[in-house]
Amino acid sequence: MPAVIVGGGRVGQALAEMGVEGDVIVRRGESFPSEPKTGPIFVATRNDVLEDVIKNTPPERREDLVFMQNGMLQTFLDAQGLGSNTQALIYFAVAAAGDKPTDGVTELNPEGLTAVTGKWADAVAARFHNGDLSCHVLDASTYEGSMYEKLIWICAMMLVGAQHEGAKVGDVATTYKDEVVGLIEELLSGTSACTGAKFAPGAVDRLIAYAKTVAHFPCGVKEFPWRNGYFYGLSEKAIADGKADPFPTHTALLKNIGAI
Repeated sequence: MPAVIVGGGRVGQALAEMGVEGDVIVRRGESFPSEPKTGPIFVATRNDVLEDVIKNTPPERREDLVFMQNGMLQTFLDAQGLGSNTQALIYFAVAAAGDKPTDGVTELNPEGLTAVTGKWADAVAARFHNGDLSCHVLDASTYEGSMYEKLIWICAMMLVGAQHEGAKVGDVATTYKDEVVGLIEELLSGTSACTGAKFAPGAVDRLIAYAKTVAHFPCGVKEFPWRNGYFYGLSEKAIADGKADPFPTHTALLKNIGAI
């Protein structure tokens, strides 16, 4: 099915390579195209331009937007009236523009971890499969746990790595494994307590195994409002309500690097 692809960077180009005749790439500053009139609209941009992307999309097409960014998107989408839109968790990597994506399969999950939910889930999965990438179509409830799991992965790995100058994801998963496992466990239990999210068994092992597939990635706390800031917000709310911080280690590590 032809699609609109918003963003012409590494991921946007990769999505177009997986697609069909009739796809249209919309780059920064370009108007929304008149064709195709239906189908998924892949949003392959940074988080900080999402509001502009939504504003640039005709109101009658906004329910077709497919969001694939890292971080906590749900609260943002709820505020935009797009809480039921298609979302995808991307576990593949595109090293450079024009490169073939590398699927994020692991020794524990050879079937892959990329997942999608929502109106255009089947179309998204079909496109990924066309690019020899794995993708699982999930119901909204199952997707919620997977979404939190990936958010916990990036927040924990980046934060522990930031405590050790020059550390990469592979270093965190090996040399600093005890530190990151403790933080992951805290984030999993605290998230369940705060949100009611449910996680499939083996989450810690899954996340460590995935880290080893992207061992070369550098570490650093980025896009704070979308990532670690979400958990810190839950900590602030709990403390304001007279409760214990559900993520005390997370809070302490943020303070240690001056992020809060």
